Amino acid sequence: VQLQASGGGLVQAGGSLRLSCAPSGPSISSYAMGWFRQAPGKERVFVAGISRSGGSTVYIDSVKGRFTISRDNAKVYLQMNSLKPEDTAVYYCAADFIVYPYSNYVPRAGYDYWGQGTQVTVSS
Repeated sequence: VQLQASGGGLVQAGGSLRLSCAPSGPSISSYAMGWFRQAPGKERVFVAGISRSGGSTVYIDSVKGRFTISRDNAKVYLQMNSLKPEDTAVYYCAADFIVYPYSNYVPRAGYDYWGQGTQVTVSS
């Protein structure tokens, strides 16, 4: 699966952005999807994930109440509201193949496929 992330940009603190991630190959319907971010000089970290079924979501504490992950048959989205300068990072989408009995599982690590990243910069 090849993933293409888009929607990043420069925004003032308190603003909003919506990231999108779409596969260029097979459908993502059999995959849990995640968003990760990597700030300058730091490791890439998990931000949010959504299960294969779409019925379960997981967020890190620092984005709860501000970010929303969602998906449809074609794409996965990350709606980011009330952005803060500390949200500045390159954001990556990732896909993890999930067999059907675990369709509500949301992994925080071990994703199989990665997109190229999209830059999000929040100015103060």
